[in-house]
Amino acid sequence: MTDLARPPLDDVEREYLAAAATGTALSFWAARRPATTAVTDTHREVSFAELDADANRIARLLRDRGLRPGDGICVLLPNSVELVAVYQAAIRTGLRFTPVNWHLTGDEVAYVVADSGARALVAHTRFAPAAEHVRTAATDVRTWLSVGGPVAGHEPLGEAIARHAADPVESPSLGRYMFYTSGTTGRPKGVLKPVTRPTVHLMHGTSAPQPHLPPPRMQPGISRHLCTGPLYHSGPLGYAAVALGAGVGTVVMDRWSAEETLRLIDLHRISHSHMVPTMFHRMLVLPAEVRRRYDVSSLVQVWHGAAPCPVAVKQAMIDWWGPVLCEYYAATEGTGTSVSSEDWLRRPGTVGRAEPGHVRILDDDGVELPPGHTGTIYLRSPETGRFSYFGSPEKTSDSHRGDHFTVGDIGHLDEDGYLFVTDRSADLIISGGVNIYPAEVEQALLTHPGVGDVAVIGEPDPDWGESVLALVEPSSRAGPGFADELIAFCRDRIAHYKCPRRVVVVDRLPRNDAGKIEKLVLRAEHRRPAEEGAQG
Repeated sequence: MTDLARPPLDDVEREYLAAAATGTALSFWAARRPATTAVTDTHREVSFAELDADANRIARLLRDRGLRPGDGICVLLPNSVELVAVYQAAIRTGLRFTPVNWHLTGDEVAYVVADSGARALVAHTRFAPAAEHVRTAATDVRTWLSVGGPVAGHEPLGEAIARHAADPVESPSLGRYMFYTSGTTGRPKGVLKPVTRPTVHLMHGTSAPQPHLPPPRMQPGISRHLCTGPLYHSGPLGYAAVALGAGVGTVVMDRWSAEETLRLIDLHRISHSHMVPTMFHRMLVLPAEVRRRYDVSSLVQVWHGAAPCPVAVKQAMIDWWGPVLCEYYAATEGTGTSVSSEDWLRRPGTVGRAEPGHVRILDDDGVELPPGHTGTIYLRSPETGRFSYFGSPEKTSDSHRGDHFTVGDIGHLDEDGYLFVTDRSADLIISGGVNIYPAEVEQALLTHPGVGDVAVIGEPDPDWGESVLALVEPSSRAGPGFADELIAFCRDRIAHYKCPRRVVVVDRLPRNDAGKIEKLVLRAEHRRPAEEGAQG
């Protein structure tokens, strides 16, 4: 049903929209379902009323510390009730909320905090070394808060909010989140979208009408959402926020494991979730008796994206769970396509379709290509809510051609407008649904005195999709145990998940006439042996 065909809003829907427009949709549900469980984490669960009260206390604390609409706040927190409470406080006080990847090194965390212009940082004791390092860096942070235990120089959040009232905050204003995504230069960029007025669709579990997909069927007080991924990613936080905005309780996993996912689905009668293909693979390889131990019949809709899903893996998941999978192709920067299980089964491998003109396939000169021809995928920016890279207008401009933007992915459309992603951007590595940019890894390795030159590529991995492979042209100073030494060297400088799993020493890296390393040649050479090994 389109917005034009939709019947007029009733009184309850108008009240919901008024709350959502000021970032207080949670308060709407807290008033109607105060005792319903809102968030369950590893240690405790809180009701909608309790979560709303904590959000109000935190909002008052932040205002008391001088934060005003438009200011930034960063969190370095695991999946937890506290992270959700701080997020809910931020979006009702007009703040810019940035969750920081806690796998990053202290220097990397400090860069994000400084670049985002955050005025406050909330950190968990588990990540105390990184948080304490940020205090030594040049940032705009003036409010330092801790969760879960001591962090040097940080005030315990629980103590700080104890003296603040839990009743609704005065003059709430809608905030937004800003996630950091790396560019091909390896430097993370904050993706910022304007504050846009919510629609009534949020009340029912979706951000916009999706006529080609089954309805989300989120029922307040009945449905349960399982958050499987870290909330510092846009997908997990976005889907958890949609569930809470629909009055649906969310179970957040601190650490993901295959059997634990099945156990939680069974225990909480999970109806909705968001996952990545690596999770599907891990669950499928569990022993058959383990898989049979858990009842997954409560599942209604499971979204997946972030990385290509092998056809055989998705087919096996549909055979197991039924046609509950919905796939999307999108980016932090904007929306793309989506596809139901039924449509996917008719076109295995597709990531779906969108409205005509939303997706364009262009060649290197910006000329639109016909169906069946492979080129760079461009997605239309919305008329309202167009993203920008925070503090980088030139990067924003470079990513667009007219009204469409790209993140550099490669693919084609079929005659009916269904999109097939041939490959991710030429150099991008996607491991377990997480983007890894080779330039950043290469920059770290090139600081080692034994490295003459290096090329970092992804190689096929049956578990992670891809893993990081470094091909190194050594200098004369390279010695025995060089490969292991380089891996350890890299792990001291950048987040461990970005580091090579394997280092291969080569006599000479292939180069083109311009002197650039030919990564297409390297990928072809190293992909073939890995795939043959996997088949054997």
